[in-house]
Amino acid sequence: AFVAENRRNMLIDRELERLISRKAGYVGVVVGKAPLGHQAVIYAEKPGIIIGKHGGSIKDLSALVEQKFGLENLQLEVRQVENPELNSHVVVNKIKFLLERGFAQKRVVFSTVDELIKSGAEGAEVVIRGKLTTERSRFIKLRVGRIHQAGEPANRVDKTVSYVLLKPGIIGIKVKVARPDVYKRQVAVKTSISSVVESLKKEETRGQETTEAPQPTQSEEKQEVNA
Repeated sequence: AFVAENRRNMLIDRELERLISRKAGYVGVVVGKAPLGHQAVIYAEKPGIIIGKHGGSIKDLSALVEQKFGLENLQLEVRQVENPELNSHVVVNKIKFLLERGFAQKRVVFSTVDELIKSGAEGAEVVIRGKLTTERSRFIKLRVGRIHQAGEPANRVDKTVSYVLLKPGIIGIKVKVARPDVYKRQVAVKTSISSVVESLKKEETRGQETTEAPQPTQSEEKQEVNA
């Protein structure tokens, strides 16, 4: 059941991307169970296009998904994605559109990375691979700024991989975006740890001062000898 549910959600995601990707900047969908049926939340760059005039488009879309994938009482909701200019999924869709229109591959890669950095990204990487100009497969790769490739910081980098079919063949597209706040969490953890260590050291020194017995003075030693 778990595998079948994940497969169904993947098919729903592909269908929605096919239907509304170009118009509304589709990013993704989260499908879950509701008390009376199912609930799906669509994330997009332009939610108004999906909703339509007086909610007509979203009603048709909800009925289509219900009928095709067998979801009962589907509650469809559309939310706007935060910072669409720094969202890797939105950037990949833009690259697909430009490549299908016949723009030069190098120009698309360089302009995309430049726009990401100007939008405030900490780092950006764009790779396109396939039969670009010749029969042999080759790739164009450009990385600007800081993009971690391993470890915990790499897991926080926004990454999307997709494909587009052109006349020479299938072209693979990979986009990585390090948003402006992606590495601040690590710095905050380091500072908090250092502050905790300093407080522990202070408590240890205070404990040592209280536990040490006071040494007798010379006058007290003389009084004890006379006694």
